[in-house]
Amino acid sequence: MKTEAGWVLLVLSLPTASATGRMRIWRALKALGCAALRDGAYLLPAGSPHLQALREQADDCIREGGAAWLMAVQAASDDEDQGFRALFDRGAEWAEMRRQWQDALRALPKLSAAETGRLQRRLTREYEALRAIDFFPGDSAAEAEVAWLDLLRRIQAVLSPDEPQEAPGHVPRLELARYQGRTWATRRHLWVDRVASAWLIRRFIDPKARFKWLATPADCPKSALGFDFDGAAFTHVGERVTFETLLASFGLEEDAALARLGAMVHQLDVGGDPVAEAQGFESILAGARERHGGDDDTLLAEISLVLDSLYAHFQRPAAAR
Repeated sequence: MKTEAGWVLLVLSLPTASATGRMRIWRALKALGCAALRDGAYLLPAGSPHLQALREQADDCIREGGAAWLMAVQAASDDEDQGFRALFDRGAEWAEMRRQWQDALRALPKLSAAETGRLQRRLTREYEALRAIDFFPGDSAAEAEVAWLDLLRRIQAVLSPDEPQEAPGHVPRLELARYQGRTWATRRHLWVDRVASAWLIRRFIDPKARFKWLATPADCPKSALGFDFDGAAFTHVGERVTFETLLASFGLEEDAALARLGAMVHQLDVGGDPVAEAQGFESILAGARERHGGDDDTLLAEISLVLDSLYAHFQRPAAAR
C-alpha cells in the first residue's frame, strides 16, 4: 500500500565555492533523516513539519547563492512507494546503536557517578534522535526499545542500587503531628529520589528529623521510618515515586512548587514528562556525590541548598522564570 500522504522532495544546487554552507546544509538534512536519491536530491515523507524543515534548508541554500526546488511527490506504483520506504530503513543504525550500548554496559563498572550520568544523557540524546527519524519503525526499532529499557534499568542499578519496585494501592492521608522528631532511614549513597525525599521530610514534614543511612534495607531499625526501599513506610506507590508519595501522605500536593519538584524527581527516577531543570539538578547531584564520597550527611546539606533554590524558583510565576 502506498504512503497515503506521499513524499516531499528537495533538490539543491550549491556553488562549489560554498564549502561551509554545503556542509552545514548537509548536516541539517542528515539530522532530519532525509534519504538522498542522488547528490542534491533529498526525500522525506510528506507532512507539514517535514515540509517546513526542508523549506528552511531551501532558503538557506538560496542565501548561499545556490538554487533550490521543493516539490510534492507521489509514487507511481506500490512497488515504487515501497522502494522509497526502503530508503528509510534504520535497521543497520539500530544494530550499530545496540552495539554501542553493549560497549557502554561493559564500561559501567569502571565509571564514577558523574561519568555514568553523562553517559546516560549522551545515550538518551542519541536514542531520541534516531527514534525521531525512524519514520517507518519495524522489528529493529521494537527490539531496540526493549534493549534500551534494559540498559536504563542497568544504569539505574549502578546509580541507585536496591531501587524500590512500584507497589499497588492508595496513599492514605496522615497526621503530621504523629511524625515529629522521628528517625528516618533510607539506603546510603543518596541519589535523586532519596535525597529529595530527605530534604522534603526535614523542610516540610519533620524539621527535627534524624536520618540513618542503611547499607541494606534489612538494616532498618524497627523504630525508624523507612523510605524509598521495598517494604518501607514510604516508597513507590502506583505511579508515584517516594517523593510524590510523601507529598500525598502529608497533604502537600497542592503546593504547586513542590508538585513541580515532584515532577522533576519523577522524571529523573523513573522517566516521564521532561522538566527543564532536571538535567542541571542531576549534574549537580552527580558532581556533589563524587566530591563527598560516602558522606551522605554532607551531601544532603549541600543538595538541600540546591533544592531550596529550586523550590523558590518554582514558586515564581511561569512567565517570570
